[in-house]
Amino acid sequence: MGIRLGCIADDFTGATDLANNLVRAGMRVVQLIDVPPAGAERPVDADAVVIALKSRTVPAADAVDASLRALAWLRSAGAGQIYFKYCSTFDSTPAGNIGPVTEALMDALGTDFTIATPAFPDNGRTVFKGHLFVGDVLLSASGMRHHPLTPMTDPNLVSVLGAQTTRAVGLIDHTVVGRDATAVRARIDELREQGAGIAIVDAVSNDDLVRLGAAVQGMPLVTAGSGLAIGLPANWGFTPSHAAAQLPVPGGHRAVISGSVSAATNQQVQEFLRTGRPAFSVDPLRIAAGEDVSGEALAFAGCHLADGPVLFYSTEAPESVRTVQTRLGAAEAGELVERTLARVAEGLVERGVRQLVVAGGETSGAVVRALGITGLRIGPQIDPGVPWCAAALPGGDTLHITLKSGNFGGPAFFTDSFALLDREVS
Repeated sequence: MGIRLGCIADDFTGATDLANNLVRAGMRVVQLIDVPPAGAERPVDADAVVIALKSRTVPAADAVDASLRALAWLRSAGAGQIYFKYCSTFDSTPAGNIGPVTEALMDALGTDFTIATPAFPDNGRTVFKGHLFVGDVLLSASGMRHHPLTPMTDPNLVSVLGAQTTRAVGLIDHTVVGRDATAVRARIDELREQGAGIAIVDAVSNDDLVRLGAAVQGMPLVTAGSGLAIGLPANWGFTPSHAAAQLPVPGGHRAVISGSVSAATNQQVQEFLRTGRPAFSVDPLRIAAGEDVSGEALAFAGCHLADGPVLFYSTEAPESVRTVQTRLGAAEAGELVERTLARVAEGLVERGVRQLVVAGGETSGAVVRALGITGLRIGPQIDPGVPWCAAALPGGDTLHITLKSGNFGGPAFFTDSFALLDREVS
């Protein structure tokens, strides 16, 4: 039948987050790393394909170009509906990239209207009266206000998106979404008549997202966080199925690589350290001084992998991150850490690691590229938004890997992940 849904994600962990929700709703999903080259074989035996880009924080023109290339590939593969996925904290600046990419996709698809909602109630992301909440606080009061690249200080999504687009942005509020799909479609018609091209949509529960999913059936383009994915598969008759999440049996050593500086990942690193398991700190100042940090990390791995999992981390509290950025520059500090953690990942796989947890979107992108991974089969969920995946390594072995958004997962995520893999796949 070919793929029903083609998805474009603006980072690697966000792509697996989206794919996870589609799998939970019964779709078989393949995630591709970047747009496949011309002539590459298209994935088979999949109901949805997610193309993972690294476009969240690049210049807007570059994000638009990458997204349009992804769109062209997905349409050539037969995708009938396109899903542009961004972070559940709506990470962006007044220059983009959510707005510019959305408008470019609308133009390419010839559609005059789409919706936007980062809501993902399972992870505490809700939208009410157009305002985004993280847990019980507004986005502007959450840890995202300190994000080093995209600090989010305005919780009003109509305002945030309006600053990034030429189209008028309207609102479909909770009183409409809470009724039924017919009410949502009527509000869309009303907004169209008023000249709006995009609508922020309230959602405070999964039921809201299911109703919204039914309302946008047949819409050429939808834009959202990963939450809306729970409401779309039913439009093609899919229902939840354990078979959609099956992966090969895992083996090999276990390791964790953490480059995220989010509050959630900081807590996960501290919990791992509290248990006394082996861990190696990757210090960007030592890297900048020319020290062989990756070599030291891999020597450490050689002593501890047999008793793993082993953690390699560059996760620090916000004040420590600011100190490093002041000395090195935000971009340079991030690139140093990403390159080093990617080299560590290569060395770990060479040393027999076949079960790997990666925390942080930028880190995940660097790792999968370093390992030569071009596609992922999506497996069982560890925590909301975070699944285990299986990837074919260039040598033919299978690597079980999870790419975790920095903000996701409970305190014991690192150890819980391996326990779930034992329970669900082995």
